[in-house]
Amino acid sequence: MHDLDLHHIFQLGLILVMIAAGITAIAKKFKQPYPIALVIVGTIIGLSNIPVLQPLKTFITEGEVFNFVIITLFLPALLGEAALKMPFSHLNENKKPILALAFGGTFLSFIIIGFLSIWLLQFSIPAAFVFAALMSATDPVSVLSIFKSVGVKKRLATVIEGESLFNDGLAVVLFNISAFSLIYYLDLGLLGAGYGIWEFVKVISLGLITGALLGYLFSRLTKYFDDYPLEIIFSIILFYSAFLIAETIDASGVIAVVVAALVFGNYGAKIGMSPTTKLNINNFWDVASLLANSLVFLMVGLEITRINVAENWIFILLAIAIVLVARSIAVYSSLLFIKNIPIAWKHILNWGGLKGSLSIALVLSLPKDFDGREEILLMAFSVVLFSLVAQGLSIKPLIARLGVNKQEQSYEKYEALIARSHQLETGIQEIIRVKKNLFVSEFLTDELISDYEQQREALHHDIEELFQHYPELKEKQKIALLKHALYAQHEAVNHLLREEIISEDVAEREQGVIMNRIVALEDGE
Repeated sequence: MHDLDLHHIFQLGLILVMIAAGITAIAKKFKQPYPIALVIVGTIIGLSNIPVLQPLKTFITEGEVFNFVIITLFLPALLGEAALKMPFSHLNENKKPILALAFGGTFLSFIIIGFLSIWLLQFSIPAAFVFAALMSATDPVSVLSIFKSVGVKKRLATVIEGESLFNDGLAVVLFNISAFSLIYYLDLGLLGAGYGIWEFVKVISLGLITGALLGYLFSRLTKYFDDYPLEIIFSIILFYSAFLIAETIDASGVIAVVVAALVFGNYGAKIGMSPTTKLNINNFWDVASLLANSLVFLMVGLEITRINVAENWIFILLAIAIVLVARSIAVYSSLLFIKNIPIAWKHILNWGGLKGSLSIALVLSLPKDFDGREEILLMAFSVVLFSLVAQGLSIKPLIARLGVNKQEQSYEKYEALIARSHQLETGIQEIIRVKKNLFVSEFLTDELISDYEQQREALHHDIEELFQHYPELKEKQKIALLKHALYAQHEAVNHLLREEIISEDVAEREQGVIMNRIVALEDGE
């Protein structure tokens, strides 16, 4: 690698983007979760000796580079994007299971993994609880990407997203306390426990206050502008400033970003954003999160190749078992007294507790002289690889087997009916074309067309029955059709403006009405 050679670094970054985009495109084409494909390909690249990619591997797998890219560059954007689009009403409706999992479940998992690591993995006390902090939270980057790609019911998705957005903030706080203050607090006894609790409360509270204050200020700022490119820039500044300011004052940067984005996406959108701005901000962060996610998972795959499985497979299996057991106890215990959470959902929440880039970035941030650093790094990498590949690949079949995603079956039936209807329509058009161009008996063509039309009518009847059985499917199809029509109307107004048939004022007014309706459909109103 060329030190501080910005041109060379840009070249390596562009190569990384091209590889990530290509793999993501292929995975999406075949309707597979792209994060898993990226991790697997990244691992293969890391294990292969490809001369042209060697500089890229060397650059990415440097601990400082990986840590900076994941935590400082990508994490604020990914957390901000997820929280920005989450309606506060959905969080409020599901606050009990989210809080139970994000705080009670995470802390319980932390305690269980810590003590089992001392007993079974023979870690020192600080090393055991550092590992516990790394493994006790679900990684937001991994969880949100996997579950978006497989699709789950809205309420379950809200619980999953809410947990993953908040519990990693708790895990980062526990990680810092375990790595740098735990022994000091233990030596002080009861007084040290008080210090530890105060440190925990202070870091979380300051993160909440910082995020809420910045989110409010930027929300008020949007009232004075109706310029979506500028307001997109405001959102970028908000997410990164919330993270960096919070980290500077020893608060939780993760919590600050999540709260700031929630305030900006709910309060700010309500008081200061036009429908056009809301739509364009969401579209911008959709693109940004896809790019960031693709790069993150490819980098995780490259970084994971540092695992030396051959000499440590017994301890690796123990570490995986410890994390799975702790997660199970944490999920089922924390949700024991929460009503309206089906047992099937608990199974999904348990197995869907994926680990990922955040865990790797945190362990790489440990000082080189930290006692047990290499052992923690080995175990953390191993659990992350198992989590993303084994759990990630099996979560979709599990969702289908438990019947959690009922609408998936309806979509498959609907797509099959549409496919057959399209085939019949194409067949009718082809018969008519042949009839015009060739001398064919009209009696024969009319008979075939009549037969095809009867089959098509039967399919239309089946589609109507499907809509009656799955009303949410009909509603989704209706919304999709309306959006297509509205976008076509928007383009029609643009065409009239280009041809100078209408004025800019009229075009802007009419397009504003159209955008209002599109945003209303996006929000499910």
